[in-house]
Amino acid sequence: MLDIFSKWYRRYLFEEESVLLLVLLTIAVLLLMTIGDILAPVLASIVLAFLVQGLSTQLQRHGLPQWIGVTVSFLVFVGVFFGVSLGLLPLVWRQMLSLATEMPRMLEQGRQFLGVLPEQYPELITHQQLSQIMNMAQVELAGLGQALVTRSLASIPGILTVMVYMILIPLLVFFFLKDRQQITDWLAGFLPAERPLLRRIWGEMNMQFANYARGKALEVIIVGLVTYFAFAWMGLNYAALLGLLVGLSVIIPYIGAALVTLPVVIVAFFQWGFGNEFYVILVVYFIIQALDGNVLVPLLFSEAVNLHPVAIILAVLFFGGIWGLWGVFFAIPLATLIKAIINAWPTAELVVADAAAEAEP
Repeated sequence: MLDIFSKWYRRYLFEEESVLLLVLLTIAVLLLMTIGDILAPVLASIVLAFLVQGLSTQLQRHGLPQWIGVTVSFLVFVGVFFGVSLGLLPLVWRQMLSLATEMPRMLEQGRQFLGVLPEQYPELITHQQLSQIMNMAQVELAGLGQALVTRSLASIPGILTVMVYMILIPLLVFFFLKDRQQITDWLAGFLPAERPLLRRIWGEMNMQFANYARGKALEVIIVGLVTYFAFAWMGLNYAALLGLLVGLSVIIPYIGAALVTLPVVIVAFFQWGFGNEFYVILVVYFIIQALDGNVLVPLLFSEAVNLHPVAIILAVLFFGGIWGLWGVFFAIPLATLIKAIINAWPTAELVVADAAAEAEP
């Protein structure tokens, strides 16, 4: 056993930089798993500053001084940040509470709709089974309603925390934008002066990570807004809530759209039944999904992520489990980072082969 471990160590960890990279990755995962909630505002600020940095860089490329690019991009960020925090989120919360109060009526309507199934298909479901299902649904809805009321009554500490975050996050984003180079140089001072492996991985990932993050943020905004205006124009209830859900669903590949289809269908059915409006709203929703997958995604993402669907799903489950929503958002680029590290990780055989190739005339 020790001999096997020794061979593995000499093969993959024979360089100082390889050991350093393994230690950094281990520390990062442990921090996210243990104090990720405490570091949430700092991590969120880093991610948001990373997204806003693209606008600042574009302004500087057009000849504007750095301070003007940073100021303009920060003001745009502040406008969007407070617009979402003070405009969209309260509206979504009110619609969520309204939907919770409508749940009993929807449940009763669903009971009446499903009441004919035991008579038409007695071999599949009986009245007793249907009653058990509806009772379980009533218990779950009662628990949900109680949780919403309890959260509303105990929301003062949460409101104070949100107020602190609304001040802290914009400040952190500003300093991360303004002093980005100083912070980067300070962190680089803890690394070895010669770090070709880290430079190679960073160079491979920086552009792809930036394109993916900014493209995905634009995709969420565009899909969410188009869905909201389409649903509101057609008179669908809870258009803001459903638009937000559809927009956020693009973060989770493959399964996001499937999961968010269920609330859209349920709300449309209980509002209109199997009428013309119901089928029209479904057609509109599937057109939005088709345009997103076949038009918007190719425009926003210049390079496809060469990952197997199983790898993407595992990345979503793992990083979402240790980092919440941010982990789900960055599951694909983090999985791509891991793939880049694996591809760039030096082995003893590779180093010997490279040295032999350089020695040949």
